[in-house]
Amino acid sequence: MSAKNTVITATTRLFLQGDVSAIDEYFGPTYLQHSTLAADGVAGLRALAGNLPADFKYEPVRAYGEGDLVVTHGIYHGFGPAPLVAFDVWRVADGRIVEHWDSLTPVVDPTVSGRTQTDGPTEVTETDKTAANKALVEEWVAKVLVGGDYSILADYVSTSSYAQHNPEAADGLDGFGAAAGKWAEAGKLLAYKKLHTIIAEGNFVYTRAEGDFGVPVIYNDLWRIEDGKIVEHWDVIVPVPADLPHSNGVF
Repeated sequence: MSAKNTVITATTRLFLQGDVSAIDEYFGPTYLQHSTLAADGVAGLRALAGNLPADFKYEPVRAYGEGDLVVTHGIYHGFGPAPLVAFDVWRVADGRIVEHWDSLTPVVDPTVSGRTQTDGPTEVTETDKTAANKALVEEWVAKVLVGGDYSILADYVSTSSYAQHNPEAADGLDGFGAAAGKWAEAGKLLAYKKLHTIIAEGNFVYTRAEGDFGVPVIYNDLWRIEDGKIVEHWDVIVPVPADLPHSNGVF
């Protein structure tokens, strides 16, 4: 079973069907937790799963994998008063999940673009261009997001079609520019410092980075590529919490 299928099977059993026996079958004994919600190890996961509220529900939307890493994109209901959009990253070894990172943010309705934080294409295409698309996004992050050279933004992002799912930004480069201006006025400069994780499958590339957005944050971005340009973007930006239920950090 591929790493992606292992994660899909495990999360379906655990979060959609409420089958806690999936923990013993699909999570390794050395399970390392970076989540802001659960304590470390299998015991921490078991405690979380055993205390889910009656109205808990998970809506899976996307799953992409590269090597031993898998990213899932979906919506959790029941962790708080509002549904939470989440990116989860899972590392698989020898058929079991052995490490997990996540970031969750409230669903916003309406959004500036009129799109939701999770709608849009899900199907993997351009499977023969995975390496090229990954290299494109890696360079985009290094030169523009970390390097701060926005003069070359159009070298990476389509100028004709850029669908935006960030709840505060409209479609297109103009929409992104307007949102960035408002953020800057509010003291929230879009500052990426270090790329920690990149996962590519076909036309989808996910990145997880640390930076600042008024406060230290985790940037989770999903980029859809078409004909060598970024044409769609989803994200979850969350503050780095002061306290965690473990000592493993968030990265």
